Amino acid sequence: MTSWKEAWIVLLAFVVTAAWSPSGRVFAQAEAQIAAPQLKVYRIERGISQNAKLCIECHSEQTRGIVADWAASRHAHANVTCLDCHGAGPADADVSRAHLMFEKTRISAVVSPKDCSRCHPDEAAQYARSKHANTIEIIWKLDPWLTAGMNNELERSTGCYHCHGTVVKIENGRLDKSAWPNVGAGRVNPDGSKGSCTSCHTRHRFSLAEARKPEACGQCHLGPDHPQIEIYRESKHGSIYESEGDRWNWDAPAGMWTPGVDYRAPTCSTCHISGVGDVDTTHDVSRGLAWETQAPLTIRPAEFKPWPAQEHWRAERMKMEKVCYACHSKAWTRGHFSRFDAAVENYNEIYFKPAKKIIDELYEKKLLSKDKPLDEKLEIEMYELWHHEGRRARLGAAMMAPDYAWWHGFYELKKRFMAIEEQADQLLRAGKPGKVFEVRGTGGATTRPVLPE
Repeated sequence: MTSWKEAWIVLLAFVVTAAWSPSGRVFAQAEAQIAAPQLKVYRIERGISQNAKLCIECHSEQTRGIVADWAASRHAHANVTCLDCHGAGPADADVSRAHLMFEKTRISAVVSPKDCSRCHPDEAAQYARSKHANTIEIIWKLDPWLTAGMNNELERSTGCYHCHGTVVKIENGRLDKSAWPNVGAGRVNPDGSKGSCTSCHTRHRFSLAEARKPEACGQCHLGPDHPQIEIYRESKHGSIYESEGDRWNWDAPAGMWTPGVDYRAPTCSTCHISGVGDVDTTHDVSRGLAWETQAPLTIRPAEFKPWPAQEHWRAERMKMEKVCYACHSKAWTRGHFSRFDAAVENYNEIYFKPAKKIIDELYEKKLLSKDKPLDEKLEIEMYELWHHEGRRARLGAAMMAPDYAWWHGFYELKKRFMAIEEQADQLLRAGKPGKVFEVRGTGGATTRPVLPE
């Protein structure tokens, strides 16, 4: 062994519950300096398996950042080692050949929610029924750019699938590079489970504080079609977070993160995940949603065909109102949601329904082709009316961001609607279909991934 491997491995840990036995105590110790870049050396004074020690010794030299993150995590403090998460069973297909060959230890690179459920069963069950876990299925049912073949597999894997997830496959005993690495929220894993806990709790720290901050959600919820992170930053809530959030207590235990004590304004987690008052913590992020604002026509979540909600929207609205009551009066809270509901109706009745009526008439008169849903300019206009401006208007109203509700939302909706009317009038006057465009770079037909039942 090198001098590094000969060094003892020290785990920075402390007793966090009275349930730990005296034999399980771990004491952090200062150690001698290590050659640059300087890292602490970790000595374990409690029993772990020899194979687990080998993992730590090797990775302390080969991937020091991984060990440093793990050592600072609650997992390490609770004596959860690499093998507890990465150890592969006899039936697991995604086994690392290198570890089989050199250390006779079955290791899986893909840690799935099913693996995490051994210690976190409630969280895994809640996540499994969420839109996050099923988002790869939802986009294939909702977004026509996929069925239209507007992008090829490379464009999807470098863009869409980073957030929505891939179907991880094993090819010749190895992970298929076209689908791995991936930590998308709806990743379909070789064991059949859906999702990746590291979408929000990044490995190997698995920080509770990190997942509570809006930046965790902003990795995916940003941009022209779902700019929740930009909307949050514009809102009063986001303004308060930006000015003083670095002084809040982000490390309170789950279920005990308290408004007015640990933080002053909500983040995404506060409203959709964390426990507030008698509203329980959940990993089903659909909590509190009374409308499906990502849909073309705004509908109740139970009516959303790509993934119908199981809870009634009134129950979800009540949960969201209770979260607001932690800081706001009932009059203020109900006034906000009344205005949001009116904004939804405004979008539905003034923009989407009339625009769809125009498009449907053109389809009926064969002035637009249904062969591919997005190969004509007018179809793109209609798509962006609901997928871009329509979402921004609704989300801006929901999260109290006036610039997004108006300038990026309803104002742009007015311009888009005018463009649809103008182009439709030209087709009606001409009495013949317009130009059909070939979308560049599609690389052939689009094949929907086969998802497990």
